[in-house]
Amino acid sequence: MIRRWLPLVIGIGIVLWVVALALLAVTTRDSEEFGRLQPWILMVNAAAVLVLLALIAGRFSELIRERREHVPGSRLRSQIVMMLSALVLAPLLIVFTFSVLFLTRGIDSWFHVEVRQGLTDALGLSRAALDLRMREFLARTERIAEDLEYERETQLFNALAEHRRLADAQEILVVSAGGQVEAWAAAGLLDGMPPSPPNEALLQARGGQPFVSLDPVASGGYVIRSAVPIGVASSLQGRRVLVAVYPVPQRLADLAEAVQGAYQQYGRLSYLREPLKVSFVLTLSLVLLMALLAAVYGAFFFADRLVQPVQDLIGATRAVAKGDFETRVARGSKDEIGYLVTSFNDMTKRLARARAEADASRQAVESERTSLAVILARLSTGVISLEPDLTIRVANHSAGDILGTDLQSRAGQPLESVAAEHPLVAQFLAAVKPHVAAGQTEWREQVALKADSGRRELMCACTALPGEGDEPAGLVLVFDDITQLLHAQREAAWGEVARRLAHEIKNPLTPIQLSAERVRRRLLGSLAERDAEVLDRATHTIVQQVEAMKQMVNAFSDYARAPAVELASFDVNKLVREAADLYHAQDARVRFELDLDPEGTVIEADRGRVRQVLNNLLTNSLEALEGRDDPRVTIETRRLAGAGVRCVELAVRDNGPGFHRDLAGQMFDPYVTSKPKGTGLGLAIVRKIVEEHGGRIEADNDPSGGAQVRVWLPVDEASRGATLPRATKRPEPRREHA
Repeated sequence: MIRRWLPLVIGIGIVLWVVALALLAVTTRDSEEFGRLQPWILMVNAAAVLVLLALIAGRFSELIRERREHVPGSRLRSQIVMMLSALVLAPLLIVFTFSVLFLTRGIDSWFHVEVRQGLTDALGLSRAALDLRMREFLARTERIAEDLEYERETQLFNALAEHRRLADAQEILVVSAGGQVEAWAAAGLLDGMPPSPPNEALLQARGGQPFVSLDPVASGGYVIRSAVPIGVASSLQGRRVLVAVYPVPQRLADLAEAVQGAYQQYGRLSYLREPLKVSFVLTLSLVLLMALLAAVYGAFFFADRLVQPVQDLIGATRAVAKGDFETRVARGSKDEIGYLVTSFNDMTKRLARARAEADASRQAVESERTSLAVILARLSTGVISLEPDLTIRVANHSAGDILGTDLQSRAGQPLESVAAEHPLVAQFLAAVKPHVAAGQTEWREQVALKADSGRRELMCACTALPGEGDEPAGLVLVFDDITQLLHAQREAAWGEVARRLAHEIKNPLTPIQLSAERVRRRLLGSLAERDAEVLDRATHTIVQQVEAMKQMVNAFSDYARAPAVELASFDVNKLVREAADLYHAQDARVRFELDLDPEGTVIEADRGRVRQVLNNLLTNSLEALEGRDDPRVTIETRRLAGAGVRCVELAVRDNGPGFHRDLAGQMFDPYVTSKPKGTGLGLAIVRKIVEEHGGRIEADNDPSGGAQVRVWLPVDEASRGATLPRATKRPEPRREHA
């Protein structure tokens, strides 16, 4: 609201100021006019000064606030205001100083001693001339009075007229001792009876003293009035008085009046000299102060005009820095600032186009990155992107699954720090480091890792990311877990070997056994006792070894053939109880502890082959417990469900010596065993049966001692082929003893 009326107030103030200055210029030529109008002039100037002071104070407070708040352009505005104010202040002070000096010295020059003495001499001269005329006219009046002393009354009028004409008087009258005009003579008879002379003149004349005075005339000019007594007193009332009025020449009157007026004016000015100087200096100071304040306010105005485009540019620049490329600055002039504004607007337009292009490129890159992320997430192959210093840049989920840790969440961390916490990553890094140290960026190698669940074989390939110049921007490691592939290849090879061995070896075993038994029956009775004993031992050894070879050949046959799986529903807990009772009856010294899931463990599987799995596991445990004190076998079942997968976990533990460390990762390979007897095909056959059912098997040493084997079998066809859950921490088992 104030800003709306501010231009009108400023306009009215400028008009009043101009009027005050015009009045000041006019009244300086007339001191009386100046003295009359000076309060109004001072009032107008003081009001203007107060208004300007209020406006400037407001602008200064606003400027100080902006500088404290660090408003853009506030420092530049203050610098421009100070510079313009200084440029105006210097010449104004110089002009004011010299004006005051000239004014005071000019006024003082009016009152020099020579001027005062000249006016005094002129006034004395004019008074001397008038005194001379007054004495001359008084002498004439006295001569007329002497002539009229003995004049008769009848001739008095004529005598007065004649004497008036001769004396060149304006009027002559005779006043009796009683104060009545006895006779008179005037230059104009139509003027009527002349007025009575002043009592002062009559009294002085009657007292014997002649009276003369210089009296002003209402119509202008002066007259000399003289009064003298006529003769001696004729009565007690006193003498008659002759009054004569003489006109003063007009030129002499004008000169006397001019000199008198000049002298009086000089006296007034001399009396008012100091107040006049103070008034002039005060008025000039107010005018100067108002001009100075107007210049300061003008400095604010022009500073705003100059700084406003700069502030607009600063604000627009900050908006652009925040990403608002649609910002435009209005062009207010056609000067260099306007050209700068136009250039800025052109720049923001180009930046907006560049950002649009960059956004399009970024969206394309993000789309490609998303597609790549989806591809990497779906890959079963592990992929790790590394910086040149082996810092993890990107890793997919499969890489974490293969190396046993979440590498996606470790992006930005050195691979060595991850390796310090995870043994598989440490082994993987140990295989990669020699190639990096040798400067090899393109290589392919099979890497073996030792895990708790067994040995893992990885096929790893490395390639370099393109960078600037010859230096690569990083490395990409691609690796596959080929453990299952190698296992399948080995199983296929061993199956072929087993089939051929079973075919080639089984055929001659029966004739050998039959021939040995026939020789024993035919010759045992006809030989001497000593020879018969040798023959009996030899044939018995042959038969036993043939039986052993038949068992081995049968194991080969079982491993080589893959009969069709006959699925049926049965309860695993019931199968476990039957097997435990059977083996406990076979070896009563072994204590069987059962921890069976009470909710039931019914599955769809081949009951006979699952029994074979359980028998092989229990057989291995019993063989491992030979010669042990307090032999113990623990069998656990547990029903698991989650993520759309349902399965039954079967675990067999013993308190024997456990698996040999050197066999870690090879326990399910054919003919791998640490027992003094056995073919090494038991766990291999178990694994094959489990995999035929779509399950999973793990073998390791129990932390409390002994070996443990865990088998996960899917409950139904829907769960077969899905990723089965791994073992989790179990609650304290419920024990059943058999």
